Amino acid sequence: MRVTVLAAVKAMLRGRRTGSSFLAELRSVLRERDFRRLFATRLISQTGDGIFTAGLGSYVFFNTTSFPNPASAAAAFAVLYLPYSLIGPFAGVFIDRWSRRQILVWSALLRTAFVVLTAALVGSGRLGVPLYAGVLLVLGVNRFFLSSLSAALPHVVAQDKLVMANSVSPTAGGIMAAVGGIAGLGVHVATGGGRAGSAITLLVGGGCYLLASLVARTMPRALLGPAREPGKRPPGRVLGEFALVLTGLAAGARYVLRRRGPAATLGATGGNRFLYGILFLMSILLYRNYFYRSAGANIALSHYTVLVIASALGYACAALITPRLTKVLSKPAWITVLLAAGAVISGPLGATFNQVAFLIIGFGLNLVGQGIAICATTVLQEEVDDEYRGRVFSFYDMTFNITFVAGAALSAAFMPVTGRSAAIIGLVAVGYAVAAAAFWVAGRLPSPEGGDGQPPSSGAGGAPSPSPSAQRSSS
Repeated sequence: MRVTVLAAVKAMLRGRRTGSSFLAELRSVLRERDFRRLFATRLISQTGDGIFTAGLGSYVFFNTTSFPNPASAAAAFAVLYLPYSLIGPFAGVFIDRWSRRQILVWSALLRTAFVVLTAALVGSGRLGVPLYAGVLLVLGVNRFFLSSLSAALPHVVAQDKLVMANSVSPTAGGIMAAVGGIAGLGVHVATGGGRAGSAITLLVGGGCYLLASLVARTMPRALLGPAREPGKRPPGRVLGEFALVLTGLAAGARYVLRRRGPAATLGATGGNRFLYGILFLMSILLYRNYFYRSAGANIALSHYTVLVIASALGYACAALITPRLTKVLSKPAWITVLLAAGAVISGPLGATFNQVAFLIIGFGLNLVGQGIAICATTVLQEEVDDEYRGRVFSFYDMTFNITFVAGAALSAAFMPVTGRSAAIIGLVAVGYAVAAAAFWVAGRLPSPEGGDGQPPSSGAGGAPSPSPSAQRSSS
């Protein structure tokens, strides 16, 4: 183990051109004119997503007139994250029927209208069912938008560049969402905070959606599909297609449970997100109700913005170091190391309830989470047969969001309103350690009866060799 770790450190030290691969891939796909327009649509829209989330979060969690309690914060998480999980598997029924270019144009316009409605509710001081209904409309439509971007990508990129485009496009979109979130927090503080500041921030995000719609409109209507081969039967009735989706998800569940690699990877993803959900809820309560309770909401939010920046840096660092380290360590080994690191980071540092310590935790756990996500995506691409890959990735998306909300919801029953709880910090640290051990052991158990019975053939470093068609269009 010592030799392996030393080799990993040496690989990191040898890396002089960490971002060159990403930039080279970006230049390659940006030569495609239609890809540039689709890419711009994504970047503008996801910047709006970050601004919208910042505006909503600042109002819900850093309200000038009230203090969030654990239950209300967990409910807000459910509204923010569950639509992606519940709507996602069914969005494809319509995306494979309607013009994807039109979906991009009209869904962005609809989101702009729903954002205006949500901003009006925020400006009036509403915090309840009407506000959450408006937010659900914005996020539900956004699911169609993001899925349509993924489905449209093969229509604007040559097949030999598709893997590059799949890597570059969502990565850059995630970066712009983080930039938008930081910018949105800045807008909120600059406009004086409170209801007015949150409403203005939401409207700025809505302006990004309007611009994204205009950019999408520059593409020909038939460019993005869906393509219909001559003589091919049209899609069946919508209700019948929904039933097929449910049947397909059940078949995907049976498939993944028979294969130890994908099943263990989904378990590691869910375990990390469950524990991260607990700490995310705790961080909001600490900054608003403990560290800066008497200083006011705007001061608390400005300091929480520093935590957001530290977390974004951890997210970016994971994308830089994970590809290098997985050339030395196998992906399961790196996932195990990351989960164990989660225990080391969260336990000793979290118990101090010191702001500097929580900045380190934010950086470290986002590096851990994104490193696991990169490895998990790759493992599923490599080890899942192409005919099941879409359904398994639906499970992956559902696992990613539902376990996050579940962690926040479960901990809300025990978390004090200030967020300060040494017992919960200890349980989270133990949880990371148990998840690391369980994942490592699960990877060494034989596949259940009825699975493929054999692990995939391994390439260098013990990593499974990908099939030629191992591609995924991330949303």
